[in-house]
Amino acid sequence: MNFALLLFVLTLATGAVWAFDFFVARKRRPADAKEPWWVEYGASFFPVILIVFLLRSFLVEPFRIPSGSMIPTLLVGDFILVNKYTYGIRLPIVNKKVVEVNQPQRGDVMVFRYPDNPSLDYIKRVVGLPGDKVTYRNKRLIINGQEVPVRRVGDYLHKDRLYYSQQYVEKLGEVEHRILNDADAPVFVPQPMQFPYRDNCNYNSSGFTCEVPPGHYFVMGDNRDSSNDSRVWGFVPDENIVGKAFLIWFNFGDLQRIGSFK
Repeated sequence: MNFALLLFVLTLATGAVWAFDFFVARKRRPADAKEPWWVEYGASFFPVILIVFLLRSFLVEPFRIPSGSMIPTLLVGDFILVNKYTYGIRLPIVNKKVVEVNQPQRGDVMVFRYPDNPSLDYIKRVVGLPGDKVTYRNKRLIINGQEVPVRRVGDYLHKDRLYYSQQYVEKLGEVEHRILNDADAPVFVPQPMQFPYRDNCNYNSSGFTCEVPPGHYFVMGDNRDSSNDSRVWGFVPDENIVGKAFLIWFNFGDLQRIGSFK
């Protein structure tokens, strides 16, 4: 379900009821007459729905993490907030940018519409910017010929399935974050899709190299061997960007996670 579209329709409907009552019906009713139920409910809900619509469209939007592709940064069940303003003001529903603010940077955790099915929202980390040459060779990330610094830390225990992943701290741009690798996972990309600008990528037995086209971004999950991302389905166009994730506001299973992540 397209919640943004539903909210927009509700805003228009309740706004029309409010406007009709304020400018027309109220003047025709006797002073002691009670408002019809449809006017009472429609007009009273309108300001609330309008405020929610504006906040969700232009400032912040809540999301729930459905998969483990961003472990250990984000866990399944985390409820996060996404800054809708930081990458520019966009018209709701059509997602058309009308005011430029900032551009995504390497290391940002970004929510976007999945290019192959824009009705789905995905969340990944920005790895490559327009014009970058992104290489992933033997599970090491190389940007424009420079290997991204990593340092090994203690292994990560997946509590749901009771197995360990190798854990590293990676410095991508100005951002330090943790990533996971599984020793028994292949280094090559199995079955990459046919996607726009597929010719910009060269896959081989040790990984791949991709040149990011103008107006597009290359994204990867922090759980590197358990993430369906740009390695498989290609680049994220600018018009698919939703916003920058910045805060965990709730997690039913672990209240200590509230307020973490940035």
